Amino acid sequence: MENTINPSNNICLCNYLHSLSQTPYKLKKRLLATWTPDQELNQVRQRSGADMKRKLSLFDLVALGLGGMLGVGVFVTTGPVARTKSGPAVFISYIIAGISALLSSMCYSEFSIAIPVAGGAFSYLRVTFGEFVGYLAGANILMEYVLSNAAVARSFTEYLSGTFGVEDPNSWRIEIHGFVNGYNMLDFSAVALILLLTLCLCHSTKESSVLNLGMTIFHVIFFGFIIVAGFLIGDPKNLVSSPGGLTPFGAKGVVDGAAIVYFSYIGYDSVSTLAEEIRNPSRDLPVGIVGSVVLVSFLYCLMGLALCVMVPYNEISEKASFAMAFHKMGWKWASHLVGVGASLGITASLLVAMLGQARYLCVIARARLAPAWLAKVHPSTGTPLNATLFLGLCTAAIALFTDLDIVLEIISIGTLLVFYLVANALIYRRYVIISNNPPLHILLFLFFLTSLSIGFSLSWKFDEQFWGLPLFAGSLITITAIFHYMVPLSRQELKWSVPLMPWPAVISIFLNVFLMTTLKMLSFQRFGIWTCLIVLFYVLYGVHSTYRAEEMEAEMVAPQNGVITNFGTTQESKIDIQIQQH
Repeated sequence: MENTINPSNNICLCNYLHSLSQTPYKLKKRLLATWTPDQELNQVRQRSGADMKRKLSLFDLVALGLGGMLGVGVFVTTGPVARTKSGPAVFISYIIAGISALLSSMCYSEFSIAIPVAGGAFSYLRVTFGEFVGYLAGANILMEYVLSNAAVARSFTEYLSGTFGVEDPNSWRIEIHGFVNGYNMLDFSAVALILLLTLCLCHSTKESSVLNLGMTIFHVIFFGFIIVAGFLIGDPKNLVSSPGGLTPFGAKGVVDGAAIVYFSYIGYDSVSTLAEEIRNPSRDLPVGIVGSVVLVSFLYCLMGLALCVMVPYNEISEKASFAMAFHKMGWKWASHLVGVGASLGITASLLVAMLGQARYLCVIARARLAPAWLAKVHPSTGTPLNATLFLGLCTAAIALFTDLDIVLEIISIGTLLVFYLVANALIYRRYVIISNNPPLHILLFLFFLTSLSIGFSLSWKFDEQFWGLPLFAGSLITITAIFHYMVPLSRQELKWSVPLMPWPAVISIFLNVFLMTTLKMLSFQRFGIWTCLIVLFYVLYGVHSTYRAEEMEAEMVAPQNGVITNFGTTQESKIDIQIQQH
């Protein structure tokens, strides 16, 4: 047996080593390789076998957007941010984060209509800036989803324990002595929730949407109860009577808090990944994405205010903040009700986020940047079954061990980076791909935008560089105004487009850079390690897999069809997407 196995192993190893020796050539061919929207909609999508089923309506989409965001941030981040970062001005942190999320959601909306596939930011960036940038964004989105879902699942345990009157959530966890602090409390309730939702998502997207709709309706009513009750039983003087007044940590504390509560808005990204399952994406996606962000921002601000009205910021509990606030006010029955409502809200948010993460991985696998079996769509359920199961198990494993505080800021970095890249891609698409301006001019403009944003952000971060604030801000506004009036923008009619270009995208770039620089250096170090790992995976696996799938396959098929695209892939016949949409 040993003689029969070893030769094949040696052959595989030799083939892989030979492939590695060609890495520089393959990187040159694949790093900037792009696809057209038609190819992304047809040729790449067909690699999943069966199509995802178009069953979702506009109402489903808005509900999924609300369900994906409501509950995640307000119950997980509001308490810690109010206590240690923003103070009673936590609602201002939500306003800043909400404006940034709104601008980013507008960029997402335009892309999602032009390229209505399940890949979200991965697909948008891959067709604009090439394979590697798309892969970098996709890997970070997956990291963000898996870590945030694990963190949210652990917060579910905290609120569920509060429902039953248990103040210490760790009493529901199992401590393992000898493990590193922060990884030593095993949370089996979080694992059970993730596995249950994974099975639900494997069954059907439509049924999952109905389940989310019921929980979201209850959750909105529940938010209304907390807001009204908080203002009725609370004291508005708590907003200013505490040491330091409304902003005890100053303006920097408010901005630092905005970078962390941005975690609350990542759910709208999940809506864009449902593009292949929406009956009319060109009409429904902008309303679903932008509308849900606006509604959620309004509710988040009111919830933050209600919390700080009930309890002085320095008395807010960092764990199960709202339940503990009602408990301190003497409304113990309400604290139990908050535990129930928060648990359902967190469940709805997890459902939508896990739905989105599976579709991201499915499309990444279609591009052959991950194993092909992860791209398969089950023919009867119309769901990416393998990707859903794989990521569900990964999320459950992290939720079992990892404490919430360890992952919050690295999640924010990954989210802000991806939204920053999407805003850049929108400017490039509108001014180069559609308007046919010289690419170098637009890339230089984007470079100056980023440089000036970093300059302003560092001047804000370090007090001794205060003189840089008017200098960099004035330069940023001036260069954007010159670009606006000097660089022509095509009047080509789009189904939906971001108005007043390039200003919304420019502000989005600035805010994402600004919020990133407020995070701790330790978060950047952890993010740097993650980036090194995913780049290493791309060099050792991704580039070889895509080269084999795209370049060599094209050479084999091209002689039969006689047509080759600019990117070395065969142009297949176009499927009329509009028929499916209507």
